[in-house]
Amino acid sequence: MNNKNNQNEINVGVDTGKSQLDIYIRPLDIYFTVTNDEIGIKKAIKEIKKYKPTRITIEATGRLEQDFIMACAKANLPFVVANPAHIKKFAGAIGQHAKTDKLDAQLIAYYGEAIKPKLSMLKPATMQLMSDLLSRRRQLIGIQTMEKNRLKIMPKTISSMINPILTAIKNQLDKLDQKLLKLMESCEDYKTKNMIIQSMPGVGNVVAFNLISDMPELGYLTNKQASSLIGVAPFNKESGIYRGTRQIRGGRPKIRTAMYMAMMSAIQCNSVFKGTYERLLAAGKTKKTALIACVRKMIVILNSMVRDGVMWDPKMS
Repeated sequence: MNNKNNQNEINVGVDTGKSQLDIYIRPLDIYFTVTNDEIGIKKAIKEIKKYKPTRITIEATGRLEQDFIMACAKANLPFVVANPAHIKKFAGAIGQHAKTDKLDAQLIAYYGEAIKPKLSMLKPATMQLMSDLLSRRRQLIGIQTMEKNRLKIMPKTISSMINPILTAIKNQLDKLDQKLLKLMESCEDYKTKNMIIQSMPGVGNVVAFNLISDMPELGYLTNKQASSLIGVAPFNKESGIYRGTRQIRGGRPKIRTAMYMAMMSAIQCNSVFKGTYERLLAAGKTKKTALIACVRKMIVILNSMVRDGVMWDPKMS
């Protein structure tokens, strides 16, 4: 690409690794690496700033790029978090098959120059505020649950003191949800992702908020990675001749809990999950196993929807 528009652009490609960032600046043919930590990122931002980039394109690989894009946002540098699938297709289109860290960084910079993907509008203050509001929401839900449990066992003389507390908590939750919705509407990245996620029947604000805040890599993962990340992928339990029941483990429990609750609603109002749940029960699976399988199916479909930028369609299941 040698047209005038591209000649005037400075495109930076960043290949993200667990311990290292490989950075290529196009068309200046500048390549350098830094450690993927606070010191390395600070050095990278200082160096990149010198060239006044048109865009910095970084491939989404999970959470490994989060500190870097936060630093870009704080430094008011234009950045794009690119879908790995799109970059892979671009590599195929230009016939690049060799892979090294430097070549990957060059490819990402070239992708940014040729495709000109839309810049991210995420702000670090917005990202942090959403995380803080969700943390406070979980705290309030925990207090609410404890008070409701006390209400069941306490005499009426005491329950009259609990009800006002529950009312106050509900009011706080309502206000908090309004703040989260307002925050969502203020950021185009959040707004679009929220609309896609909530287009699935049975999925509401709570799941959307949790996924957007605590699973920013949604849409950039394989199906197996998506289910593993929230801890609903089954793992074999085998040793020698022992063959145990496949079990789930790990993951992000806050998201998993929110999705379990959503699935309780989805198996009532969403024909796709209702049918899957009933088929599994008919096959002799326990309710818990059937529910986990449905949650796994839900996160896989949501991951595909966000990746492709499409709304819910029962046919995609």
